[in-house]
Amino acid sequence: MKKFSVIVGVFAGLVLASCSKNDDDENVWEAYADWRDTNKAWVVEQETLMDEDGVTPYYQKVTPVWNPNAYVLMHWFNDRSETQDNLVPMLTSTVATKYQLFSMDDDKLDSSEGLDDGLFFTKVSSVIDGWQIALMNMHVGDTVQIVIPYQSAYGGISQGKIQPYSALRFNVRLSDIPAYEVQP
Repeated sequence: MKKFSVIVGVFAGLVLASCSKNDDDENVWEAYADWRDTNKAWVVEQETLMDEDGVTPYYQKVTPVWNPNAYVLMHWFNDRSETQDNLVPMLTSTVATKYQLFSMDDDKLDSSEGLDDGLFFTKVSSVIDGWQIALMNMHVGDTVQIVIPYQSAYGGISQGKIQPYSALRFNVRLSDIPAYEVQP
């Protein structure tokens, strides 16, 4: 009987914890409604930007096959024909990048500048979905600007200077893939 009451107590604690988490999520959703809507509108605006010729979209919308509801907007600064034969990271690869992170208001939030050689080393699988999508569509040597909707960034969670429901803009250079995993 004692074992049963412990299990019931643990289960009740989990139910209460999930209720309070949902309440917190709902409060964040309501508290950031205007910010969320402003970020959504900014992403839609970025989708409609045109290149200097006035005909070509500035960004390419990239949607991964593994999640048709997720996407990022990417603009390549380099000539892609010059890097097309270079390696492309896989989810299990470790990459070396240089990056700058900006809010939709052009506030610089973070960068790799203070790191050794200005390089950020990470496993592709350990970054936000938006970075995963972008990195797996880049070749070593590519420099891109990436717009990530909040759903593919940190969602409703704040992260350092990043508020919940923030769309993000990164400038990223894929410098190297020091640990490239080969598909079996």
